[in-house]
Amino acid sequence: MNQNKRQAYWRANVALIRNLLIVWAFVSVVCSILLVTLLNNVSVGNIPLGFWFAQQGSIFTFVVLIFIYAIQMDKIDRKYKK
Repeated sequence: MNQNKRQAYWRANVALIRNLLIVWAFVSVVCSILLVTLLNNVSVGNIPLGFWFAQQGSIFTFVVLIFIYAIQMDKIDRKYKK
């Protein structure tokens, strides 16, 4: 693999990781800490949405992001024939 292709591969890899971390940080910090009071006005079943994000949502989001990362990295690997 030539140098340009290697650099493009790592740029794509780092961009994917950065974007997924932004999503996770948004759900973990913003939704479950900063906006908890606002989100508690909405309920999921009998549970306030802010509490749900703090207890379940960030973990659920993290698991989904793992699958998204695996699928996207497979596409990047195929594209750059890694």
